[in-house]
Amino acid sequence: MDVKQKNAEAKGWFYIEYEGKEIAAMHYVWAGTDKMIIDHTEVDEAYEGRGLGKQLVHAGVAYARANDVKIIPLCPFAKGVFDRVEAYRDVLAS
Repeated sequence: MDVKQKNAEAKGWFYIEYEGKEIAAMHYVWAGTDKMIIDHTEVDEAYEGRGLGKQLVHAGVAYARANDVKIIPLCPFAKGVFDRVEAYRDVLAS
């Protein structure tokens, strides 16, 4: 399952669809032009435990690196991933 992204002027989200249904999403809001605040991550309970939330965070990190953006993970799930995965910390806002 591929991660897709919808990005608007003030907010956006990374998401995963399966059979035409959104089964996982990670929402963010922009804080200026160079910072995104991850404020919510959710996975449909039928798909929990499959690493979809981690895939979403990874996609956010890849986007941040490619676009010179820093991330502020306010969502508890995303913050937990950043706490555990040292390799992602280069994109954390200071």
